[in-house]
Amino acid sequence: MGNKVIQVFEHQTLNYGGVYKNVPFTKKHFYALAKLNELHDNKYFTLLHKGIKFSQYVGVVQIDTLTIEILPKADYSKSSNGEEGIWRDVLIDMLRITRKLKVNQVGQANVNKQNIHLLDIYFEWFLREVELLQRQGLVKKYYKETKNVTALKGKLEFAGHIAKNLIHKERFYITHQIYDKDHQLHQILNLALCIIEQVSKGSYLYAKCKRVQLDFPEVSGINCNASTFEKIKLNRKTQPYETALEIARLIILNYAPNISSGSERMLALLFDMNSLWEEYILIQLKKSCIHKPYEILGQQSKSFWGGMTIRPDILIKQGDTTKIVIDTKWKRMDGNKPSTNDLRQMYVYNDHWKSNCSILLYPGVKQEKIYHQPFKFPDHSCGILKMNVLDNDGVLDKEIGEKIIMAFEGASFISS
Repeated sequence: MGNKVIQVFEHQTLNYGGVYKNVPFTKKHFYALAKLNELHDNKYFTLLHKGIKFSQYVGVVQIDTLTIEILPKADYSKSSNGEEGIWRDVLIDMLRITRKLKVNQVGQANVNKQNIHLLDIYFEWFLREVELLQRQGLVKKYYKETKNVTALKGKLEFAGHIAKNLIHKERFYITHQIYDKDHQLHQILNLALCIIEQVSKGSYLYAKCKRVQLDFPEVSGINCNASTFEKIKLNRKTQPYETALEIARLIILNYAPNISSGSERMLALLFDMNSLWEEYILIQLKKSCIHKPYEILGQQSKSFWGGMTIRPDILIKQGDTTKIVIDTKWKRMDGNKPSTNDLRQMYVYNDHWKSNCSILLYPGVKQEKIYHQPFKFPDHSCGILKMNVLDNDGVLDKEIGEKIIMAFEGASFISS
């Protein structure tokens, strides 16, 4: 029997005891999510009385046989009108374009199925990467092993030998090198395979995972944390492992067995929509300006005060001049009244980057003209631009970068 799925939008609420399209959300699920939230500094959800209110984090959470998909939505209206499929595809496309997900590596037919979710996509991607490594030949590595043996080979560890073999004169406590497949890289991949095996029970991927495990070598267990992955150094021989290890990192670090007092197993892959929106706009602007006289820059920092730095999301430069500073905001804004803090921030950006104009870029359900006015000090100004996330066909707009540039050129902020 497959997993049951609840689909919600960001900033919506789930109350335990409720039934959502014939799928119950229970007290057990509530407490598991609450514990997950606590482990991540309470950034994923807001706890309510008998309920969870989601934030700007989107993606998927699985608790035993319940899968919760948290989807983005540009207008945040309460009525979904069956839009879950549209915004699920928007999320998958954004993850693909920002290279957090290579849908092309997964069966496209499977991606188009309504009953497949992000975990399935990542799992299938990982299994294919491991299968590819198996076909190419899993690498062997040298590693050191220290243990008691009956034949002296390698380096004798005198202190350990005396402590362990005072009575057993026939044994030697030695350290020697071994060359086989039981090394850290395979131990990490094996751990990810074991997690997939547990989480995918009832899914079409379970049988595929078991097949991959049958062809995988027996390796020792390993305890992984973030520092484990940070210390991995790949060489020419192990470079093909990079993608599989990156997906394994996502799976392992987001897996929480026995997260509450019960026996629930949980895996969560959640993405901050603010960061995802910023990355998507940056990539699309760079693509649209390949043949234009503009340079698109992201992640540009400057010292601000006392060791602190400030970093606008995107800069548009023309020659040596910063023409526009863009700050992306994945949130709904009624009218044209940004917060005081946002305006102050944009004023500082203009001042530090010597820009004439800064733009607050919001998602919308339709494209609007730039609302723009100068600050009290007339040397620079701030504008608001709302861009439709969807194109005329109701899918993620892949031409949004060109439309943003056209809006800037039409307002004479930049000249082609």
